[in-house]
Amino acid sequence: MLTEFNLVVSTSRGNEKNTCSEMWYLLGEVGDRGSSIETTSVIGLVVAKTKLDPIKAVQGLRELYRERPWEFKYTLKVVPMQRVVPAQLPEIENAAVTIANEIAEKEKFRVTVEKRHTILSSKSIIDAVAKKIDRVVSLETPDKILMIEIIGELAGLAVITPNEILSVEKEKRIQ
Repeated sequence: MLTEFNLVVSTSRGNEKNTCSEMWYLLGEVGDRGSSIETTSVIGLVVAKTKLDPIKAVQGLRELYRERPWEFKYTLKVVPMQRVVPAQLPEIENAAVTIANEIAEKEKFRVTVEKRHTILSSKSIIDAVAKKIDRVVSLETPDKILMIEIIGELAGLAVITPNEILSVEKEKRIQ
């Protein structure tokens, strides 16, 4: 598995290798011909390292989906990541505090944790991170999401708006 990634891609069980090929092609279509995509130890999960800004890459993939939805056969969801650290609570805390400056003073935020192959509890991660960020918490209508994706020994973090995650299923409902 890549130790430096900036996209987490979900697919259905057994389609990880197909998703790697598809994501390599799709990222090429939005301007990155040199991306690296690999499977993980988690069924249905792939990680990618794009040379593009990961948030702009997801925006480009969304635009591509709206133009050519038939190109997305295996990809279900794409989440941008801004930092990757070891999946240990102090490391996650420090990275979260570093990127939390992207949450403006008047913005509300939520911490979302997706964890796989770890003994860390979501509650301990959320408690540790949220208490260090001096912003208003809103679970229902956040302006920003502090996304923490734990995949075994690594944790990816990003501060994103709710619409900066590409969910193919949600896009299907919009069309």
